[in-house]
Amino acid sequence: MKPTLLVLAAGMGSRYGGLKQIDPVGPNGETIIDYSIYDAIRAGFGKLVFVIRKDIEQSFREVIGTRFEKRIAVEYVFQELDKLPAGFSVPPGRTKPWGTTHAILMAADTIREPFAAINADDFYGAESYRLLVKHLTSGTGDYAMVGFILRNTLSEFGSVARGICQVDETGSLKTVVELTAITPEGGAAKNTDAAGKVTPLTGNESVSMNMWAFNPALFPQLNSSFVAFLEKSGKAEKSECYIPSTVNDLVQAGKANVKVLRTTSSWFGVTYREDRPFVVDNIRKLIAAGEYPEKLWS
Repeated sequence: MKPTLLVLAAGMGSRYGGLKQIDPVGPNGETIIDYSIYDAIRAGFGKLVFVIRKDIEQSFREVIGTRFEKRIAVEYVFQELDKLPAGFSVPPGRTKPWGTTHAILMAADTIREPFAAINADDFYGAESYRLLVKHLTSGTGDYAMVGFILRNTLSEFGSVARGICQVDETGSLKTVVELTAITPEGGAAKNTDAAGKVTPLTGNESVSMNMWAFNPALFPQLNSSFVAFLEKSGKAEKSECYIPSTVNDLVQAGKANVKVLRTTSSWFGVTYREDRPFVVDNIRKLIAAGEYPEKLWS
């Protein structure tokens, strides 16, 4: 059975100032998702599942979904604030999504096979998808993540959130800590938290860019983790349950082993609107180098 690709596309794009998931960046109107799906299909994925919000469903299907439905099986699941485990409710004033752990959990009734999870607005590169398929079809029960170098994932136009990883001698993840306000600092970087505490970073750290390999055993683990999150932080207006933090908890509890897959692929993404020209330029360079055709879909 071919693995499934789960695409997390429910983000509100608040920092970017628009629905960045359907903003064209390629020479023929291609979006970052187009390049991700192109890479995923040729790597060997057999199905797509998009996590979106109900209010963007029509535009998303028209601009994105219809491009792929004749090429690969496509399904949709919806991340909504009120899709919560029994006994929990949305606190007054809450408008922010619950985070990437919750987003992946929305696919629990849809995915029955090994799968990868990615962000819709990140460009990961062709080799990364090949590594994921190789892992997902190997028969292992281990989870995995694709690691990228921190300095190659930063934005010049504002802070970014990254999962900072430590890897043991076997290539397995030891810890991943989500830092949510990382900015460049010369050739290095720093994180400044809400209390003003500064954490210096070398820029060489391996980081999670939310490119994961899982199997369906993950879903009951996510449900337990999300319930624990809601019990602790569910009444807050802006708290989020991030998948790197959830995976870290599983690793620390001895409930999961996560291989870190090294890749030479370039990563780039659109966090802020000012990032878009950089993405467009890099895609043109990859086309010129023969990595992609001028027009992805005929």
